[in-house]
Amino acid sequence: MALPNYFQDPNTLHINTTPHHAYFIPHQSLETISSREQSPYFTLLNGDWDFNYYESYHDLPEDFLNTAFEHKIPVPSNWQNHGFDHHHYTNINYPFPFDPPFVPHQNPCGLYHRTFQFESNGKRYLLNFEGVDSCLFFYVNRQFVGYSQVSHSTSEFDVTDFLTQGTNHLHVVVLKWCDGSYLEDQDKFRMSGIFRDVYLLEREQNYLQDFFVRYELSEDLSEATLSLDLQFIAENRPLKVELISPENVSVFCKQAVNFCEKITNVQLWNVENPQLYTLILRTENEVIVQKIGFRKAEVKDGVFYFNNQPIKFKGVNRHDSDPKTGYAISYAQALKDLQLMKQHNINAIRTAHYPNAPWFTELCDRYGFYVIAESDVESHGASMLAVKTPEPSIFLNHENDLETARIRQETIDNFCYFARDPAFKKAILDRQQANVERDKNRTSVIIWSLGNESGYGENFEAAAAWIKQRDPSRLVHYESSIYQHSEYQNDLSNLDFYSEMYGSTEDIDCYCETLKTKPFILCEYSHAMGNSNGDMEDYWQTFHRHPQSCGGFIWEWCDHAPYRENRQFGYGGDFGETPHDGNFCMDGLVSPDRIPHSNLKEVKNVNRPVRARFEDGKIVLHNYLDFTNLADILTVNYEFVQNGITTSGGFLEVDCEPHQSVVLPISLPENNGSHWLLNLSYTQNWDTELLEMEHELGFDQINLYPQNSLKKQLLVVTQTAFSVNETALTVEIHNEDYRYLFDKQKGIFSQIEKAGEPLIEQPLDFQFWRAPTDNDRLIRAAWQNAGYDNAYMRAYETVVNVSEQAVEIRVTSAIVSISRGRILTLDLVYTILADGQFSVKINAQRPAHLPFLPRFGLRFALSKNIGVAEYFGYGELESYIDKHHLAKLGVYRTTAEQNHTDYVKPQENGSHFGCEYVKFDRLYATADQPFSFNLSPYTAEELTAKIHCYDLVKSPYMIFNIDYKMSGIGSNSCGPNLKDEYRLNETEFEVEFQFILG
Repeated sequence: MALPNYFQDPNTLHINTTPHHAYFIPHQSLETISSREQSPYFTLLNGDWDFNYYESYHDLPEDFLNTAFEHKIPVPSNWQNHGFDHHHYTNINYPFPFDPPFVPHQNPCGLYHRTFQFESNGKRYLLNFEGVDSCLFFYVNRQFVGYSQVSHSTSEFDVTDFLTQGTNHLHVVVLKWCDGSYLEDQDKFRMSGIFRDVYLLEREQNYLQDFFVRYELSEDLSEATLSLDLQFIAENRPLKVELISPENVSVFCKQAVNFCEKITNVQLWNVENPQLYTLILRTENEVIVQKIGFRKAEVKDGVFYFNNQPIKFKGVNRHDSDPKTGYAISYAQALKDLQLMKQHNINAIRTAHYPNAPWFTELCDRYGFYVIAESDVESHGASMLAVKTPEPSIFLNHENDLETARIRQETIDNFCYFARDPAFKKAILDRQQANVERDKNRTSVIIWSLGNESGYGENFEAAAAWIKQRDPSRLVHYESSIYQHSEYQNDLSNLDFYSEMYGSTEDIDCYCETLKTKPFILCEYSHAMGNSNGDMEDYWQTFHRHPQSCGGFIWEWCDHAPYRENRQFGYGGDFGETPHDGNFCMDGLVSPDRIPHSNLKEVKNVNRPVRARFEDGKIVLHNYLDFTNLADILTVNYEFVQNGITTSGGFLEVDCEPHQSVVLPISLPENNGSHWLLNLSYTQNWDTELLEMEHELGFDQINLYPQNSLKKQLLVVTQTAFSVNETALTVEIHNEDYRYLFDKQKGIFSQIEKAGEPLIEQPLDFQFWRAPTDNDRLIRAAWQNAGYDNAYMRAYETVVNVSEQAVEIRVTSAIVSISRGRILTLDLVYTILADGQFSVKINAQRPAHLPFLPRFGLRFALSKNIGVAEYFGYGELESYIDKHHLAKLGVYRTTAEQNHTDYVKPQENGSHFGCEYVKFDRLYATADQPFSFNLSPYTAEELTAKIHCYDLVKSPYMIFNIDYKMSGIGSNSCGPNLKDEYRLNETEFEVEFQFILG
């Protein structure tokens, strides 16, 4: 029995499925509504199913409905997580030939089977598959029931006429690919199978199939007119409708067919206070409960308003992803995500790039998140059909070069393939309907998104028009509308936002200062790949500078990495797949197992709900919440820190309305020459479902007198004079305590000893290479082309001057690289004082045509027993010039092991910005200006060479870098170039490092 060719026919999307409709579960009484599993009308069919896997659907036995089974597999799950097929990560490229609507004959196939016991009550019975990738053929008692495709939406079949008393057999054939796979080219690991819940619903003969909760709010939002669109399976009949207030008080209760009711003193829903009413619909035998909130989303004069207030999205893009369970996500897993988001001041979610589980937006209603609900549409791979294939960054290219423009336009035209192909219009519209109809009663869903990265054309215009007609209460988003086909002028009238991905802050400025016609939204920005999100504060400042800018959604929430056989995380290429996109899937704010990266800490504090500033000798606090007085949500804790030691503090309850400012009633210390810091911590002052009282919502730190310093200065002392022995190759400087050996060829110390014991284990060299971060992936080629990765020191002239108090070594030198010109010209002055004090004064010149430097400073190879490092700087987490808002200035202690940040793909990590000093048991280091330092068990060369963190080999020494400057982090793995002000791009600079040896 061959499978029908439905899976390669774009006109065949569903056979014998019920129409798309709102998600709800009928109950018998209110006593069981706390969970759907408690409803007697709900039978969950999850569990271990019989399973056979075939490399191709052609390998299915002729009589597959009677075949024996060799395996068991859990439902829901992805079969790649259970030893069948292999994981495959690709971002843009399709994992099969571009030949729509056809897919390869070698199309992997899973055959599922289970039995269950059934006793009929004379009702109707609906079997639901909440998610199956990519399509399914469904059989009950070996009879064909139907077919369906659209992986991330529910396929529901009426199986009443197929069920029998007693034992019933379910068979499901799932194909890895179908013609719908051309519309499911999302950036993720490609997995297959029944990955969401399967269950049977018992319904009345004339059951309520669908309903749509609608309401109109008065201008001042105090009153609402509530109505219901009802759709029964047969004729409409009266319902008993009751509305319960958030305080559990009945607002009204009435019997009606055509229902309309006015509600006064409406309590509005927003993410800061998600007030939900309970709507109860009763028929003779069923109770349906729907939580609803009253809110209004609209655009006025190019500004996005929510409940009459202009708001900013502090959002993230979220995939369903887990290293063990793949796409199969439980309530507990989803709640973990939402709790972490709340803890880190994230208020919005874009469901990238498909509908999440049907109960997910129910959780967002309850816990308070704005949601962009996105349809299951992405056909990014069509853009790769250009004869001259560009890099994906072609979409970010603003150059006017004619050839570049031609390639870009050709790419865009191919990008729009499915957006304009009439054969796929039905499928694109079906996916919008599946998204909208299922989640149309969800309060948190305030924006519908047509999909992601699929070009624009007539098919999406029709989709936008349908949504506007079906649900005018919400707004419509689609980023790909900005790509104009060369032969077609797009109609954008039904889209409410101007949306971009990875636009720079300058792009936002340009749009908001010129066009202003629609709100500007960054549906993806600040690509969180590896050590990243160095631009968050700049984006925040830009968002708040422009009313037309309504914020954005970081790409993305979590790293995607299934477990390998060694139980370590794997990314693209680790599973033998091709084509693949390497570790481009490792681009989340949290690890695959939900451990927050430092990136998330940066995001949290940038998004803090309140900010303080030092103005005219006073501390001014501004409330950035949209609907909440500060007194209702947080306590301000303050402490004064003098020279690194807390001296006094207290706490304040602050009365401050949304978007307003107040002066804090605290007295500031006078400037007595000390280093004074004011630390302000904002803690939640009441328990919520996801956050506990005293959870820190964010902090500010104000350096009251930044001109004051904690660092020690080198002392000029008169003790035992040095003996100096100079040869053609070396300079030896020693007294009874210390010995220095200077390499005249390289211009560096090759040995430093105290009492015969080495204080450095390798020559004290200059360092300007760093292990490239993921955000260095584009500039890295320029760095390597300039020879930055294999450069070395070369001295030209060395002059030694000896006085009673010091030995001075003046060196003319350079950093050079094989086959390249000079990278840096260095004029160096080493000054050696008695008592183990020495300094290195550097004047550096850099050719202007070379790319900016990753970093510049000195590298020490120290003995591992040198002790714990104490430092005053931004800590305790890693910090950089553009990524230090997660950290506070303070005195911290760390070791090389503790300081290392383990990214799955090794890269530069663990630096600390804005330091005054670093102190070990036998070494004190400072500079004439705040500096960065890094302490690591690994060399930069080792971090550069290895592709997995678990392959790293530790250095026999502790690697200590003290940097004049470390270039910033940015987010250029997929986004704008690192800003000029964060680059080490000076053509000339000076710095003096000072050291005391113990």
